[in-house]
Formats: sequence, C-alpha cells, structure tokens
Amino acid sequence: MARSTTVERKTKETDISIILNLDGTGKSEIHTGIGFFDHMLEGFSKHGFFDLKVTVTGDLNVDGHHTAEDTGIVLGQAIRNALGDKVGIKRYGYFILPMDDALALCSIDLCGRPYFDFDCTFTSEMVGGLATELVKEFFYAVSYSAGMNLHIKMLSGENNHHMIEAMFKSFAKALDEAVMKDERITDVLSTKGSL
Repeated sequence: MARSTTVERKTKETDISIILNLDGTGKSEIHTGIGFFDHMLEGFSKHGFFDLKVTVTGDLNVDGHHTAEDTGIVLGQAIRNALGDKVGIKRYGYFILPMDDALALCSIDLCGRPYFDFDCTFTSEMVGGLATELVKEFFYAVSYSAGMNLHIKMLSGENNHHMIEAMFKSFAKALDEAVMKDERITDVLSTKGSL
C-alpha cells in the first residue's frame, strides 16, 4: 500500500499544495516560482525515489522567504502524514554525497522530536533566484514540521550551487533510507513502543 498524502496550506503570503508518495519512482512536477528551488526539489524527488508534485503561489514580489519556508512546512507535514504510524520503518538514515567540489553529510532520525543542526557557510548571497540563507530556513521548517531530527553538514565545498545541490540530494538519500521498510521490524523501532 503506497504511503502517500496531499497537503494544502493557504495563508496571506503563500498558497501551497504538495502531493507526496514515499514509495514512488522519482517523478516530479514542481512549480514554486523560483527556478533554482524547483531544480533542488526535482533532485530531491529523483534521488529519493519520491513522487512529488509541488505547486506554490507566493509573495515573490516581497522576496523568496515565505515561499521557501512555507514549502518546507508543507513538505514536512506531507512526510509526517505519509509515514503514518511508522511501523516497520528503519527510522534512521544518513548519506555523505559528493557533488564535484562539494561534500555534504545528512543524518536523519524520524523519532517524532524535532531538532535541526545546520553547518554550512555560503560565500554568495544568491544562487539563481534563491537567496542562499533560505536553504537553512527551508530545512529547518521541514525538520520541525515533520518531527524529524535532521543534521546537515557541509564537509567541504567552494561552489555554492554544488553545495546546495549536494545538501538536497544527501537529504533525499538519507530520507529514503529512513523511511524504508525492514521486514525484521515488526512494530516501531523504539524501546518506548512509539515514534
């Protein structure tokens, strides 16, 4: 049975719809209004094997902050909803991903308790139409909305495009591992009995 969900959120700043299937094949249809952000979410979908449809209308006449942050909120809700009771999942996932000069580490615990640690310094204010400071805002919103312990660390890198892309792809690979079912896990992977 596919683990999928649709989440919609509308405020005075953004109108967002996300359809997520954790058991997909990496198909995506992304429209956020920010080309580089679209590219990153397409990479997340492809490399995590998640089917993802994202439609965002945001107040880009102001800047990209609300679009990036609110998309993170809705994606986090979608991940949480699609996981359901978390029975049988591996819970933990990590990946170290190279992207030319960049090397990114991502580690995830789908424990239900939000925590976020981000270790990266960008040298450019913008990549395409996305302010680099919004990368942290996006992942923070995902982690807290999903109830996920998320650590992202840039181990090395010079090109800001490569660094951000490595982050999104390592996040995809780590999340794919964490949501994967393991037949040895017959309940939830916790001594507490719940996640």
